[in-house]
Amino acid sequence: MAWRIRASFLPGAGARVADRLGDFVMHRMPLDGGAVLEKGCVYLIPLAEGLRLPPDVSAVANAKSSTGRLDLLTRTITDHGTEFDRLPAGYDGPLWVEVCPRSFSVLVRPGMRLNQLRLRRGNAVLDDRALAALHAEAPLVDGTPVIAQGLGFSVDLANPGTAGYRARPHTGVIDLDRIAEYPARDFWDALDAPERRLILDPGAFYILVSREAVTIPPTHAAEMAPYLAMVGEFRVHYAGFFDPGFGWAAAGGTGSRGVLEVRCHEAPFVLEHGQIVGRLVYERMAAVPSRLYGTGIASNYQGQGLKLAKQFRA
Repeated sequence: MAWRIRASFLPGAGARVADRLGDFVMHRMPLDGGAVLEKGCVYLIPLAEGLRLPPDVSAVANAKSSTGRLDLLTRTITDHGTEFDRLPAGYDGPLWVEVCPRSFSVLVRPGMRLNQLRLRRGNAVLDDRALAALHAEAPLVDGTPVIAQGLGFSVDLANPGTAGYRARPHTGVIDLDRIAEYPARDFWDALDAPERRLILDPGAFYILVSREAVTIPPTHAAEMAPYLAMVGEFRVHYAGFFDPGFGWAAAGGTGSRGVLEVRCHEAPFVLEHGQIVGRLVYERMAAVPSRLYGTGIASNYQGQGLKLAKQFRA
């Protein structure tokens, strides 16, 4: 079951999501057999899973890669929550996901996985000194690293062919279960940048790519965070998790770039080749995973360059 709501909300301290639904719900819709979530609308859906965290374990949620590349804003909500996508240590209760399709209407069914969760015990984030030491041991980017509260990365607009994609405004519905089903040209405008710059239109959604090849060692994970609000009025990346082994040569990831999901806000903005637009925050894993990204599991974006969501074909 999904609820169409008139506005995004957080329940707030002392309140359950279910108790606040009545304040915002417009109608409810069954998901059995599939249902279309329409572009520009906000929906609230209970997740099949609940959570019971130990007192010393917290969690953070984020959209999966394909979810973010479809401009499908998903945010996890908990009972008593005062933040999206943040689950406090010891949380014991149900999980809900707010879904807001921004560029495309999508068909969803029960059992689909739109977001993902990471569990944390203590503070595992690497400071700049530890990040520099890790780069010296196992290079995290090709070229000279820019390290300042994380590993900076920049946009690549020097590709002589397609430099990026902009979502088309009037398109059909995307069935999230259909892989390589939809011709990219029906949903995206391919962009070139002969002067190695793009002017971003307010409200438009873009898929771009990092200039740097990125590596996440098996001992670490990373999360993409905005660089600084002062460098431009745009948001980079809905799907910010990079798994252990992404870009790792032994896992088949040599040359993997970071794909950037970019939305411009208030005013047109000139984006230049090589401009730093974000940063990767690295964290130590509690243990090396038994399977790395790209090895023995469905990893659609290992070794990627500029790449759209898996539902599209060239």
